[in-house]
Amino acid sequence: MRNKWFKRILSVSIAAVMTAGMLTGCGGSSTSSKDDEAEKTKSADTGGEFDWKKYDGTTIEIQMVQHTASEAMVNKLEEFEDLTGIHVEYSITPESNYFDKVSTSLASGSGSPDLFMSGAYQLWDYSASGYVEDLNTYLEDPSMVSPDYDYDDFVQSAVDALKWSGVPGEQVGTGQQLALPLAFEVYTMAYNKKAFEDNGLQVPKTYDELLNACDKLQGWNGENSYAVAVRGARDWGTIHPAYMSMFAAFGAKDFEIEGNKLISKVNSPEAVKMTEFFVDMIKRGGSSSWSKYTWYDCGVDLGTGNTAMVLDADNNPVHQNWEGASEEAGNIAFAPLPVKREGDTQISNYWTWSVAMNSASKNKGAAWYYIMYFTGKDFAKYATVEGNSLDPARTSVWESQEFKTMMEGQPGYIDAYNATINNTTILFTPQPYFFETTTEWAATLQDIVAGKYDSVQEGMDQLKKKMDKAVSDIDLSQY
Repeated sequence: MRNKWFKRILSVSIAAVMTAGMLTGCGGSSTSSKDDEAEKTKSADTGGEFDWKKYDGTTIEIQMVQHTASEAMVNKLEEFEDLTGIHVEYSITPESNYFDKVSTSLASGSGSPDLFMSGAYQLWDYSASGYVEDLNTYLEDPSMVSPDYDYDDFVQSAVDALKWSGVPGEQVGTGQQLALPLAFEVYTMAYNKKAFEDNGLQVPKTYDELLNACDKLQGWNGENSYAVAVRGARDWGTIHPAYMSMFAAFGAKDFEIEGNKLISKVNSPEAVKMTEFFVDMIKRGGSSSWSKYTWYDCGVDLGTGNTAMVLDADNNPVHQNWEGASEEAGNIAFAPLPVKREGDTQISNYWTWSVAMNSASKNKGAAWYYIMYFTGKDFAKYATVEGNSLDPARTSVWESQEFKTMMEGQPGYIDAYNATINNTTILFTPQPYFFETTTEWAATLQDIVAGKYDSVQEGMDQLKKKMDKAVSDIDLSQY
């Protein structure tokens, strides 16, 4: 099913792609692959022993987003080409323009690019339109999998986040393997140790303690300094980190299935109570510029000493804490997100950067070899330890001494991860209007904080109506 969001994106994305700044490169020849490659690799080949040179001479194309994982892949392209004989052409595009570019390319049906980086949420839309290859076809064929690939070494939640049946309302974790992970993030708290020590405060473990810290730390480091940074920009990225993690911890849900329809539950008592708490936290401890805040702003403000706490991706503020990386490097530590009552289960939403295959690719075998190489254990260790690409999607990397040594300067990081990961999954209900509904959600949250509604209940009632309308054409009896 091609959804409304995708159609709307297509109407503007061609112009966006033409004007978007991007880096382009080539790891080999720009000539097309051999004519018979498309026929050879319409689906995974079967039979025979695994051979890294099976697609020698083929050229493939990948679209990458600007990210540490992309930088690591580019650094290893020559080794991949030497091993396989496969030539790789690539482009790197800033995230602000990236998904417009991917959407336009996939909709063209040309088969270009063969591969693209993606998050799980985008794959719900792309797969609903038939644009994503199921990687189970390759994983289940011994002749297409290197003996040392070790699928079982993946962090289970990372691969499960990229599995989906394609049925709106059914949770991730089963069905097609839409992509394989490069790196992921969970949502935790980072804080300035000195801010807490100087004010005689303990690191908050509960929501009440968090609000108390907000009261005590507002203005803690001079004019314009504040207590807690969370995202607030008018887009989907505001909802999925700390907000959605806490939303689920309150027992709230975005949708439920009723009579073959998805029905929004964002105005339930649990959802309203959580949003009241979140709005109170922003008003008592947030930045005066909260409504403009993105991933970048939250991390930078911790590094400059503007904020005492960040509730966001664990792999965001960590980059402010490498030696010499920021003014506050060495003063930053990590802890799990606060919970309602001390001892409650830690719950976190999930994000993963992954590599997916275009279902229209004419070079599927070679494209699969790329995925296999760059999601393998050796590359994961290199990307993490030498490229600072976090969090690693391979258990063997988490357990390696090199990684543990690397993270010694990030106090609490691994402990916060271990306290969180077992209850970490994608907490949204999979459905192809994700971006429309979550952008409306972020806009409503902004309006509630700004006082445009008489109550949180009123704002969430209006949001429910908008979300119900967005998914109104989904009829689950047709799946």
